Amino acid sequence: MAFQPKARLHLGAEAEVWSGTWMGRPAVRKHRRSRAWRHPDLEKRLGYRRMLSEARILIRIKGAGLPVPAVWDVDLESGRIIMEKMNGRPLIEMLRDEKVPQDEIHKALHNSGCAVRMLHRMAVTHGDLSTNNILIDEDCNAFLIDFGLSAVEYEVERFGIDLHVMDEILGASHPNIANGIDIFLAGYQQCDNDQGPLEELSGGMPPVAKDVLKRLDDVRSRVRYHG
Repeated sequence: MAFQPKARLHLGAEAEVWSGTWMGRPAVRKHRRSRAWRHPDLEKRLGYRRMLSEARILIRIKGAGLPVPAVWDVDLESGRIIMEKMNGRPLIEMLRDEKVPQDEIHKALHNSGCAVRMLHRMAVTHGDLSTNNILIDEDCNAFLIDFGLSAVEYEVERFGIDLHVMDEILGASHPNIANGIDIFLAGYQQCDNDQGPLEELSGGMPPVAKDVLKRLDDVRSRVRYHG
C-alpha cells in the first residue's frame, strides 16, 4: 500500500516532509530534493549515501530503545524514506506558548537533554540539533527527529558542537526561558547518572557526559574569542 499524503510538514533545501498514512498507520515521508547546482551523478551519490546513513542510524538507535521514529520503508533510488509519525509538538512551539506552565517547560527541557545524551551514548551526533527537531508529548517526554545530518562519531568535538548549537538556539530564539540551557544540560548529565557506565561499542568508547560538557565550554570560549 502506497503512502497517502495529508499535509506538508516542511519544505527545506535538502528535503520535503509530508505527514500521512502508510499501511493504515500514521507516518511521515521524507523525500530528498535535488540540488540543481550539483552535477547529477554527484548529487545522486551524495543523496544515496546520506539517506542510507540516516536509515541505518535510525534503525540502530531505535533498536536500542531510543526515542526516535521507526523506519518502515526506504527507496534509495528515488530518495524517499517512510517513518513512524511521532506524537507531540515541536519543542519550539511549546517554548513559545505562554499558556504552558513553567514546570512543564522545565520538564520538557530536562527530558530533551536526557534524550540527546541517550543518542550520544550510542556514539551518534545529531548534526542539526534544534528546538524544531525535538518533539514533546503531553507527558513532556522528548523524541528526536530529522537525522539527515547525523553521524556515528567517537571524537568529543562533534558532541560538544551538538550541545553548542542547542545553547545558541535557546539563547537566541527563546530568551524568555530563564536558564533554559542549564535545565537542558542538567538532563543531559542526569542521563549518565541514571544509565551508569558507558558500554564499549564496535568503534570504541563514546565520551562521557562530563567530557562533552567540558568541550562545550571550550567551544563557547572559541566562539567568544573569534566573535
